Amino acid sequence: MFHFVRAKALSGARVAAISAATGLAILLGAGNAAAETVVKWLHLELDPGYVAIWRKIADQYEASHPGVKIQMQFLENEAFKAKLPTLLQSSDAPDFFYSWGGGVLKQQLQTGTLMDLTSAMNANGGEWLKAYNPASVTGLTFDGKIGAVPFKLGTVSFFYNKALFAKAGVDASAIKTWDDYLAAVKKIKAAGIVPIAGGGGEKWPIHFYWSYLVMRDGGQKVFDAAKSGQGDGFNDPAIIKAGEQLAELGKLDPFQPGYLGATWPQTLGVFGDGKAAMILGFENTQANQKTNAGDGKGLAPDNIGRFAFPAVMGGAGDPNDTLGGLNAWAVTKKAPPETLDFLKYLTNADNERIMAKAGMILPVTNGSEDGITNPLMADAAKQLAATKWHQNFFDQDLGPSVGRVVNDVSVAIVSGQMTPKDGAQQVQDAFEQDQL
Repeated sequence: MFHFVRAKALSGARVAAISAATGLAILLGAGNAAAETVVKWLHLELDPGYVAIWRKIADQYEASHPGVKIQMQFLENEAFKAKLPTLLQSSDAPDFFYSWGGGVLKQQLQTGTLMDLTSAMNANGGEWLKAYNPASVTGLTFDGKIGAVPFKLGTVSFFYNKALFAKAGVDASAIKTWDDYLAAVKKIKAAGIVPIAGGGGEKWPIHFYWSYLVMRDGGQKVFDAAKSGQGDGFNDPAIIKAGEQLAELGKLDPFQPGYLGATWPQTLGVFGDGKAAMILGFENTQANQKTNAGDGKGLAPDNIGRFAFPAVMGGAGDPNDTLGGLNAWAVTKKAPPETLDFLKYLTNADNERIMAKAGMILPVTNGSEDGITNPLMADAAKQLAATKWHQNFFDQDLGPSVGRVVNDVSVAIVSGQMTPKDGAQQVQDAFEQDQL
């Protein structure tokens, strides 16, 4: 009552002045709130050192762009794949997120979930577009629309424990053909060592074997025909033969006990703990095995070697052909304009060079190639430079429905639960269903 009476006693001019000041404060507060833009970034990077590099880049961007906050969000690989479709339809959708490209990205672009980046990249004479390796942009373009911002290239290859290979008397440099590889597996097993760390729990790590064998047996012509619905499709004899070779590997019982339930982080840990002689993995396997090893240290860098997936004698595929990622950042349709500006910054030559020097990526931005200093990464880059056909992961390229069957079939064949012929037919059936 006291305050009310006192307020009434104030002069009209005083009340007007207070009201004006209060209104100005509210307007200023609203202006400040409106000026702060949060850009939500969804990733699945496991290595804390790599995440720290990203955070530093984001912090530097924030410092020079007051009012913009880069919020990093993490999901583990399988959770990312499972939750992303629902998340993209929610009010908490990320503004940009990690993408493997391929059929999944194409589908997201076609359904209107993503921002078409064609105009933005071609603005100002295509200045942004020209910053990248042309092949990387082409691989992310569907029906003339650019679906994502290129980030890195990658290739799947074998990494091996030099000490365990020496103990088994195996020379990695002599593994040139699939027969050589099977002979090495037998020799390692005979020495009482688990030959391969396998990730059957998430299935996609096993599809690398089937995919590479399809590439080596049939070559690009067979795979392109199959995914275009031509000829015998996925029942092509070369594809069935690839399944037979995968089954042959499975009969050697080459993986660690319990591999059918192992996640990829656990599989990396098996290799990093020295419990398996080799692993078929990504270009950053050296770093990620350390992160997932029991002691957090893993194998010493000088104890890890690398070799390409071997050739198949009599196969139509070029031994230099590579399987791997063209990874990118996909932008959701309602993302604020600051998202694109930050992505230009994140993937500029200076920042891609920093990431390359850390052994984090094989860069796609022109002028950043000199950042590759890690010997195994440099070896992967050399292999990519020599390839005429770099194929995106089959489970990504073929789209989510067919890709899921590819992964299931790969595990079923290698574990002896399905014949190669039946596996090929299941992939073909899934492909035909997807075309309806």
